[in-house]
Amino acid sequence: MLPTFAGSFTFSATRLLLPCCFALALHTGSLASPRAGIYLIEDDSGALHLTDDAQGRNASLVLETDKAATDQRPGQHPAQRHAPAPRDARLAEIVRTAAQAHRLAPELLHAVIAAESGYAVRAVSPRGAQGLMQLMPATARGYGVTDPFDPGQNIHAGARHLRSLLDQFNQNISLALAAYNAGAASVLRHHNRIPPFAETAAYVPRVLRHLAQQQPAAGHPSAPSP
Repeated sequence: MLPTFAGSFTFSATRLLLPCCFALALHTGSLASPRAGIYLIEDDSGALHLTDDAQGRNASLVLETDKAATDQRPGQHPAQRHAPAPRDARLAEIVRTAAQAHRLAPELLHAVIAAESGYAVRAVSPRGAQGLMQLMPATARGYGVTDPFDPGQNIHAGARHLRSLLDQFNQNISLALAAYNAGAASVLRHHNRIPPFAETAAYVPRVLRHLAQQQPAAGHPSAPSP
């Protein structure tokens, strides 16, 4: 099942297609002229991939690009204008392997890490969340983490947790992100909607903005390597 979205947010040159009140997957199937944008596709193994080429694919539109804005500098792909700061090669490899192991797009993990800790390995929040993916101690223990500041343990546990939330909320990325921030119980208490907490309401679009900055190169899907 393809990921779906809930909520409504807008920013700069990219519009997030997040219908209000209920999640709606936008499938292109074999449409002759799919919208210009970034799509999520699911392969036969259930792994998620990002691509800007949805022609002939069953895909869910995640981000619709503003052509007028992206054409301002001819020959330059949007990802080049919005590329994230260079990352440590070891962290990038850990993210790649964690994404592959848990059937996630690596860009999604990078977006969560950027929003949660800004790639600060030893980050600690006022509420005690720790490490790159800001795991709460109880969550970390539940996934067998012995050192939350070890990048490998932290990222793999965070990826497992995110995958479990995606499965729990029927592949709805915005609800999974809300649950990652506020807890699954909060999302359930609010009838499978983003809880009306200021922090969570800001967190979901922040992660999606980071995701938008990692658009794949034209015509090439981004996915965990086999």
